[in-house]
Amino acid sequence: METTLHSLSKLFTERLFRIPDYQRGYAWEEKQLKEFWDDLNQLEVGKNHYTGVITFEPVSKEIFKNWEDDAWIIEAKKYEPYFIVDGQQRLTTAIILIQAITEAAEKLEITELNYTTLEEIKKKFIRELKSTSQIPSFLFGYEKDNPSYEFLKRKVFLDNSDPSISLHDTIYTQNLIGAKQFFQLRLESMTKEDMEFVYKKATQHLLFAIYYIMDDIDVFVSFETMNNRGKRLSHLELLKNRLIYLTTRLDNQSYEINDLRKKINDSWKTIYHFLGKRKEKLFEDDIVLENHFESYFSEPLDKKALNFYDDIGLFYFSNDFSPKKSNDYILNEIFNQKRILKNTDNPLTYGEIQQYVNSLANYFELWYNILNPKQSDFGANEKIYIEKVLKITQRKNQWVVFFIAAFYLIETKNSVRTKFLEVFEKFLFISTLSARSHFRLDRVLRACL
Repeated sequence: METTLHSLSKLFTERLFRIPDYQRGYAWEEKQLKEFWDDLNQLEVGKNHYTGVITFEPVSKEIFKNWEDDAWIIEAKKYEPYFIVDGQQRLTTAIILIQAITEAAEKLEITELNYTTLEEIKKKFIRELKSTSQIPSFLFGYEKDNPSYEFLKRKVFLDNSDPSISLHDTIYTQNLIGAKQFFQLRLESMTKEDMEFVYKKATQHLLFAIYYIMDDIDVFVSFETMNNRGKRLSHLELLKNRLIYLTTRLDNQSYEINDLRKKINDSWKTIYHFLGKRKEKLFEDDIVLENHFESYFSEPLDKKALNFYDDIGLFYFSNDFSPKKSNDYILNEIFNQKRILKNTDNPLTYGEIQQYVNSLANYFELWYNILNPKQSDFGANEKIYIEKVLKITQRKNQWVVFFIAAFYLIETKNSVRTKFLEVFEKFLFISTLSARSHFRLDRVLRACL
């Protein structure tokens, strides 16, 4: 690795930055934004503030030649393209702040800050325009396949060059717009002099230690190691990176590898779409991942073997995993590097990864629908009973949602699902009236029936 120290202004000199698909999206929330803003405000005149490490990976021509909107600025204007391996949260925050400053200045009909026109500021930090088509090339953003790519352009940078493209709402896109609103609120009462001061500190006095990852370092492994700093990655975020990495090491044709990588990205789009639709953050993403683990990697559920009321079965899982250990087990034992080594006894396959990511995406959708039955395509009676169950538990009991999801994975008939929910609702109601906490669910269900 090579290292050097840069201000934001120096960093954005004939460079183009992209957040690769194995990265998580923008995860900073109000706590981290306040810390960033406080650091900026407390910075004394003439002093610099060390902001942290930014790690880049040079993008090869083989990759950027497919960047339809950006290849021109790289080849004609000699901008250097880089992937952001570490530090994207800080860099994203700084760029959103600059965008918010330009918008706040425009509202006051200010045309320049620190003897630099707003258009020049945008050209340096936000986007360049191709003169022949007026199509913008954004100097900072996501790879195009990321749902945050279009959202950042449209909602943060206010680009309307292609309004026909649909936007996807995720927990990360919510954080992007949340960051912009955070800065807008703090800038709205500022004078021109105040904005100039903030802009100068943000672009000239925040210093980053810059590292460049060279070809002899595995970027995927580096990503996992480096991102143990700051706001820690969730297991779900680490899992996406791990699966993409393992996919690149499979002994398959290149078109199959690319197809599988796309499937992983599409699955995570679905996952974050449903996480982003939550009105309340009742359960963190890793809790849903844990519950999927229990359903997916345990022994198949056998309703008939349980000999219980015709076609309604109870659930048991043969593997004794605690929630805290299950997600570590996924990374350390199931999707680990040992399974892609030659001569391994249990090699990882294309089909195994594909089946898992499809199941995971479907499970997150199922989990959301159970918590929001009115928005689902469940039967009318199913919706009624699920709402009753959620009302009894006040939507806070993780095991209740897990229990319903486990049944729905093995039963598709509306009539059977409805009967199960009816019995389950009776059990929950009885259990809330009883002081005895050791009721067995199977006995109560039998009594209800």
